[in-house]
Amino acid sequence: MDTKKYRRGILILLAIFMGAGIWWNLPVSIIDIEPSEVSRITVFNGNTGDSMTITHTDHIQHIIHNLNGVSLKKYKVSVGYAGYSFRTTIYDNNDNIHEELYINSDEIIRKDPFFYRDRQGGIDYNYIQELFEEEIK
Repeated sequence: MDTKKYRRGILILLAIFMGAGIWWNLPVSIIDIEPSEVSRITVFNGNTGDSMTITHTDHIQHIIHNLNGVSLKKYKVSVGYAGYSFRTTIYDNNDNIHEELYINSDEIIRKDPFFYRDRQGGIDYNYIQELFEEEIK
């Protein structure tokens, strides 16, 4: 009788761990909004302290299409981490915050409580960096 309970407990624990492993490794879409639904994007550069507001339709389309298109996987827990390259806030057409996330590189995005990684390097980090450089000129 005790052996049956022990086996059942082991099977339940295995199922929990397997389910958690599958959940952890599932690809995630970080945002789900159409560019036409975005009024503006504000970006704060954590490296320089500069900020900019992006309202130009072409820039919004590029950034949103890029973020909608990357397939991310959970990388590690972000609790307790500070610092970032680009704090990116996306506003909808009603001027409400739709999403706030932190772009750290062409592979890493932080959206609390996790860091997410795109192993393809598909996050267009350089595009945002170039927009900052244009704004400074």
